[in-house]
Amino acid sequence: MRIDLTGRNALVTGSSQGIGLAIATGLAESGAEVVLTGRSRDRLDAAAASLRDQVPGAAVAAVGCDLTTEEGAAELYAAVPAVDVLVNNLGIFGSRPPLEITDEEWRTYFDTNVLSAVRLIRHYLPSMTRKGWGRVLNIASDSALVIPAEMIHYGMSKTALVAASRGFAKEAAGTGVTVNSVIAGPTHTGGVEDFVYELVDRDLPWERAQREFMRLHRPQSLLQRLIEPEEIASMVVYLSSVQASATTGAAVRVDGGYVDSIVP
Repeated sequence: MRIDLTGRNALVTGSSQGIGLAIATGLAESGAEVVLTGRSRDRLDAAAASLRDQVPGAAVAAVGCDLTTEEGAAELYAAVPAVDVLVNNLGIFGSRPPLEITDEEWRTYFDTNVLSAVRLIRHYLPSMTRKGWGRVLNIASDSALVIPAEMIHYGMSKTALVAASRGFAKEAAGTGVTVNSVIAGPTHTGGVEDFVYELVDRDLPWERAQREFMRLHRPQSLLQRLIEPEEIASMVVYLSSVQASATTGAAVRVDGGYVDSIVP
């Protein structure tokens, strides 16, 4: 299958590193013009340089902004008025004993992991539907379906994101625009490495620490390893393509079999 996104522009939030940067790179490899976002200008510049090294000739732009605020979103709209592909990847996660999660932390997780995506969909979806083509992808998590005891605030936010995706897909019904969420399983990123070492012995070498984390905290994974960001990116690139035109309102799993269900 040859995916060609030439002539399309794609916006990937939270794309200065990790899954977001892998997604942006995959979209660029398929010919899309890509826009990176993040709060750190230095990280964005480094990410853009890395992407150009991997994809010579790629059209890459970067917008520094805080998308957890209306003001930051307005900065993005001014720089990028319309997009063909919107990938809401921005998110935070962390472990916390459930009874110690404060009201402020609940609000922070909702604002960052849910409202930032809803805000961008509200802005970009109308131009997609007027044009009769567009793709909205919200990066959710297995934690949306299997709420982890050590981070229920994160799980709650990802469940809400899946629900919002389904609702916006109904809003876009019959327009040629698809809206889907991607259920990402435990994925190998720098932030996840830190999280793993919060839960297992910090003196273990990484490969042993990863195996111990999966054994103790994610034993239902059928891969029995962390997923690589590029594996998430491959699904996002497919869902951004014309080949995925009949997939909408879905929660598509790239979870390594973590969710113990035969129903998607």
